[in-house]
Amino acid sequence: MAHIEDYALIGDLRTAALVAADGSIDWLCLPSFDSAAVFAALLGDPGNGRWTLAPATGARCSRRRYRGDSLILDTDWITAEGQVRVTDFMPPTGPGGQVIRIVEGIAGSVRMQTSLALRMEYGKVVPTLHNVDGHVLATAGHHSVWLSTSITLAELDNCLTADFTVAAGDRVSFVLTAAQVPTPTEPTGALTATAAFWDRWIARCTYDGPWADAVKRSLVILKALTHAPTGGILAAATTSLPENIGGTRNWDYRYCWLRDSSFTLQAFQATGFDEEVTAWKDWLIRAVADNPSDVRIMYGLDGTRHLPERSLDWLGGYQASAPVRIGNAADGQIQNDVWGEALDALCPAHVAGRSRTDGDRRLHQILLRQLEDNWREPDNGIWEVRGPRRHFVHSKAMAWVGVDRLVRSLEHESTAGEIRRLRNLRRTMHDEICDRGFNAALRSFTQCYGSSRLDASVLLLPRYGFLPWSDPRMVGTVDAIQSHLTRDGLVLRYAAGEAGRTNCDGIPGSEGAFLACSFWLADALHGIGRTDEGEALFERLLSLRNDVGLLSEEYDVATGHHLGNTPQAFSHAGIVSTALHLSRQLPDVLASSAIPASESAAS
Repeated sequence: MAHIEDYALIGDLRTAALVAADGSIDWLCLPSFDSAAVFAALLGDPGNGRWTLAPATGARCSRRRYRGDSLILDTDWITAEGQVRVTDFMPPTGPGGQVIRIVEGIAGSVRMQTSLALRMEYGKVVPTLHNVDGHVLATAGHHSVWLSTSITLAELDNCLTADFTVAAGDRVSFVLTAAQVPTPTEPTGALTATAAFWDRWIARCTYDGPWADAVKRSLVILKALTHAPTGGILAAATTSLPENIGGTRNWDYRYCWLRDSSFTLQAFQATGFDEEVTAWKDWLIRAVADNPSDVRIMYGLDGTRHLPERSLDWLGGYQASAPVRIGNAADGQIQNDVWGEALDALCPAHVAGRSRTDGDRRLHQILLRQLEDNWREPDNGIWEVRGPRRHFVHSKAMAWVGVDRLVRSLEHESTAGEIRRLRNLRRTMHDEICDRGFNAALRSFTQCYGSSRLDASVLLLPRYGFLPWSDPRMVGTVDAIQSHLTRDGLVLRYAAGEAGRTNCDGIPGSEGAFLACSFWLADALHGIGRTDEGEALFERLLSLRNDVGLLSEEYDVATGHHLGNTPQAFSHAGIVSTALHLSRQLPDVLASSAIPASESAAS
């Protein structure tokens, strides 16, 4: 089976597919990111659905790459017979839910094989195949998928197979479409339109620092994780890729967390992509409109509030890492950091001089109400602890961030009394966090009030303007986390407990280094003046990307393999933000803040 880092992503801003380095598409949900998969071999075996397309000699490709700053994937094989290229893409300007594969002979004459095993309902249901006017129609219940190609296909063991040869200059195309009726598509024209789309989109990027290639690739991946019809932003394109191989820490990330979205929005805002921020704001307004008194921490792409979690017992899991889950039980958790993160993402537009709409005002009031009602309560925290709720320092600090952003956003249009109330609340929060969240013996902020456990999330405090990097408490925090919360120089989310159980959630099994946290440490090292160390860590993190620039959620320093769902928005937002920090192209939150000195200095 392919390793997680062996996969490349193609997508159309509605759904996405994972293409292995041997030419097999092992994951595809149709017609949307959170729909049931029609190729689920990633989480099971070939019988759960996949689409192979490669030279008859098989084996890993010789080279693959994206075309420029696009999601058009070129995979090359050089064999004894010659050279062949497979171009895989999904047109963002097309009907949606369409995968196009173009086989092109480069040199010699290469024998090719393809096997298309469509399996509906996450690999459980074998569809019925029909030949309709030269197209192949696969149906199962209300699901319909069409395949169009110029070559002759045979049906064997509920798969569509073909052997064919391409000589230099030959082209053979395949078009797979999720639709009730076949959609006429000319592959070469669709390829040209797709390339033009990505060229236009990335041209808006304003970053011009030394890591431009890495930043642009990550921005394209983040864009690929946006849902064009609604404006929602996914955490990742997959479900149940494990945080530890063979373990049970396998979660469905194909949904829209307010927190994860805020990190993506920070990356977009800082690099010139304001349209994505506006689209997400409109998505959030629609999502909360149904029940504004109960804003959720996460939603489905269409604003669905409840995402019940269940296991797919017929899938064995990636490398026997079961169960495979769809839905996410975290949708009912209390995570008090998300209101502040959402306000942090929403308010900069108004600071920049944009007028607030009535929808903006309602949304700000809804989030403020959630924040004020809940900030003193224990919660499940940023790491979605499935256990007792605690007073997480990060959650408290993000509540402070939300109030701070509202103070800055509203001070020119709210009453003096309201602004005074919010400033007093901000000061109260700040004093409490500094008093109860800092451990003098450790010289560090900790995971929870009164705790001695470290947590990488507190590295974010200066990033949001809670304290300056020069504050001795932050310098001590950086030193403590670097000394006690790293594995081979990469950062763990929190310390491992006894007998292989993580101290935070009690779920058996360890996990890898959390890549987003490692980017936060690079930011922190730069922030406290150890810029060379920060840059060295950043360069190392960039080296962990796969051959086409993708990062998953975690990294196993023992094996050198990726872990967790992929590609992960958290990780790619980290690339963008750290490049901006190190290039000094990210605004200093404290410098632009209206925070009184008494609130940003030592308490």
